[in-house]
Amino acid sequence: MPRTRATIVLLLAIALATPALAKPRRPAAEIEKLLEQSDARRAFWGVEVYSLKSGKVLYSHHPNKLFTPASLTKLFTTAGVLALIGPDYNFRTTVETTGNLDRYGRLTGDLALVGRGDPNLSGRSLPYNLRTERKGSPSQVIEQLADELVAKGLKYVDGDLVADDSYYPLERYGEGWSQEDLVSQWGAPVSALTINDNLMFVSVRPGDRSGERAFVTLDPFAENYQVDNRIITTPAGTGPRSITINRQPGSTRLSLWGTIPLDDPGATEALAIDDPAEFAAQLFRQALERRGVVIFGRNRVRHTDLSSLQTVRVTSIANPGGGSSTSGANQPLVLATHLSQPVIQDIRVINKVSQNLHAELMLRLLGREKGNSGTIEGGLEVLRGFLVQAGIDPGEFDFHDGSGLSRMNLVSPHAIVQLLSYANGQPWGTEYRQTLPVAGEDGTLADRFENTPAQGHVFGKTGSLTHVTNLAGYVTTAGGDDLAFAILCNNGTMQSKRVMEIMDQIVELFVNDATLEKRKK
Repeated sequence: MPRTRATIVLLLAIALATPALAKPRRPAAEIEKLLEQSDARRAFWGVEVYSLKSGKVLYSHHPNKLFTPASLTKLFTTAGVLALIGPDYNFRTTVETTGNLDRYGRLTGDLALVGRGDPNLSGRSLPYNLRTERKGSPSQVIEQLADELVAKGLKYVDGDLVADDSYYPLERYGEGWSQEDLVSQWGAPVSALTINDNLMFVSVRPGDRSGERAFVTLDPFAENYQVDNRIITTPAGTGPRSITINRQPGSTRLSLWGTIPLDDPGATEALAIDDPAEFAAQLFRQALERRGVVIFGRNRVRHTDLSSLQTVRVTSIANPGGGSSTSGANQPLVLATHLSQPVIQDIRVINKVSQNLHAELMLRLLGREKGNSGTIEGGLEVLRGFLVQAGIDPGEFDFHDGSGLSRMNLVSPHAIVQLLSYANGQPWGTEYRQTLPVAGEDGTLADRFENTPAQGHVFGKTGSLTHVTNLAGYVTTAGGDDLAFAILCNNGTMQSKRVMEIMDQIVELFVNDATLEKRKK
């Protein structure tokens, strides 16, 4: 039957009202268009998108090239811990002595605070709530241990106070870390005895009158740190404040200078301390003395030097597996103990907020528990073995630390996706995914993808250094597919905010469940 003119007009109207039928979207081409923008094409991009359901690579761009991963390194370290150590591992911190505690409360011998790598000897409450500040005093675990000692009748220590971080050899910093990172909160020194993330909070408030020096406080306060305060209070309305806080590597002297207006609310900055064991000894002594305990000896630290690894089991109080013993017949008396929450709780902290120090402690845990030693190289050797066993080509990664702060780390987008795919099929895979930031909700993705279809549907880890901006993780698409992805951008001069905008647009294409097509390069 011939169509009437009215029917033809109606069909044309339907076609015009349905643009998706007339002009299908081609997301792969849209991704290429984003990467070819004038400000983006000067950078080096690597992308891989993989369907966990079909087992197919849906899109790739330089997938086998090597990139600086920055904090994407943490994906590998934390996966290794979950696979080889398990989510239920507990850290044990003790106060011990080889002497005797008599009925008068007198300890005849040294008192040792022994660390075994617990990252959360701090005021942090676990499970960690990413939307609230940490609760409690930064030295609250030290205070609890001091309370336990006093409850057991300790009044006098007729010996030294020893801070023992010998469980891990003395390697405070990773290979390839920048010097300027070493006094900042993201480059805090690594130690088996870590108090308050090996940081002190330096708070600056204006003085009472213009011309006076600013009011400076340290929390936690350690008496062996000296403060050179040259910050001057200026009249109200002369802002903004201009403050510089500096500590040279290896020094316990803080230098502060600049100006702060009388009407300024003040500022607080986290600063890395120098020797974590020495810091812990000072805090522990102060806590005991506040409770009336008299310590006749001096503060000492007990480290394990890399050169003495052959004798570590003889010279160290802390032994493998979190136990405690010394050589010979003298077994230590454990006077107080702090047991951590399961390690999965700290892995959540590491991945949600990208905590460098904790990731480094996890690398050393791998070496101590599953390798030859709790060194950087010991941990890396175990990690390499795990990744090869997971099917990742050793030519597609080269790690030099556990956090990603090292500029020497290299990894391919394909290796990242392989790791994510492998983890997805493991018994610990769901827990692993849940440690990652959630788009628009928490962690380092709290302020990204808000009010977009991606919110709540992307579990991703960020990674950034100067000229490095990366994102990798899992995506659940609108059509119910489950994807693993990696997007890395290195060697660009764009502001990181602009790079993130491009990355977020690419991720939103995934979420919209568009059909991606593979591109080989």
